[in-house]
Amino acid sequence: MTTDELTTLLDSWILHLRAERKSAQTIKTYSNGIRRFIAWSEQTGLPPNLDRPTVNAFVAALLDEGAEAATARSRQLALRRMSAWLAEEGEIETDQIVGLKPPKLDSKIVPELSTDELGQLVKACQGPAFRERRDEAIVRLMIETGARAGEVVNIGTADVSLAAGTVVIRKGKGGKGRTVPIGPQTTRAIDRYLRLRRSHRLANAPELLLGDRGKGFSYDGLYSALVYRAEKAGLEGFHPHILRHTAAGRWLAAGGSEGGLMAVAGWSRREMIDRYTRATSERRAVEEARRLQLGDL
Repeated sequence: MTTDELTTLLDSWILHLRAERKSAQTIKTYSNGIRRFIAWSEQTGLPPNLDRPTVNAFVAALLDEGAEAATARSRQLALRRMSAWLAEEGEIETDQIVGLKPPKLDSKIVPELSTDELGQLVKACQGPAFRERRDEAIVRLMIETGARAGEVVNIGTADVSLAAGTVVIRKGKGGKGRTVPIGPQTTRAIDRYLRLRRSHRLANAPELLLGDRGKGFSYDGLYSALVYRAEKAGLEGFHPHILRHTAAGRWLAAGGSEGGLMAVAGWSRREMIDRYTRATSERRAVEEARRLQLGDL
């Protein structure tokens, strides 16, 4: 297969992913993975064959260049998913990389924000303007529910019930929806945003979140807004996913059940709790040990 052929087939695969109702972020991630593979093929002069030797060489090159293991894993996943589709569509005879093991992920600890840092982040959103009210609603919603950034962007106005104190996540990861509860502070923040939203040029749009200056709002817009607020709050090394880790740690630290956390976070596997709360698990263990006082004999 040539790079031109693979590029053309990528367009068809994207149409297929859209028909399967994959999220915009998933499609973007997969597309980037394939395009990076095509670019590597052109740079090395190797044909972009979807076979084990070529794909393994591509992944090895990514890691040698300093890419994170998670990035290499994501790129390889895109290739495996497209290869499977090409085989199903009869574009290639067989899927030669089916069952190919992904790169092992590093066991990295993602730091969680402290209560003081969360307060600083919320404070950085204070103000009467549309953008400030919107960003406070986003921050409070993500802190309390642990919703993913992509899920928050896809929330519609019809998905929010301020009276019931709930938000419906209709486009969760893997297509799984769920209802998450929100408390008085988050409810008030959303209400204050909605009152300003009524005068927006796109007030009748179904999406909850809108951009300032009469524009729509995207994942990139949410990412930029949160990073801006974090910088204003003086938080270093911030990225939006930290809020999901923080929300999980706060839930358990407050005495919430693991089952409840899994339901709210949209997890189906217990190991996700350990992955997301590794940064504070040791601190919680120390606090629990002090409360148990097992040394008092």
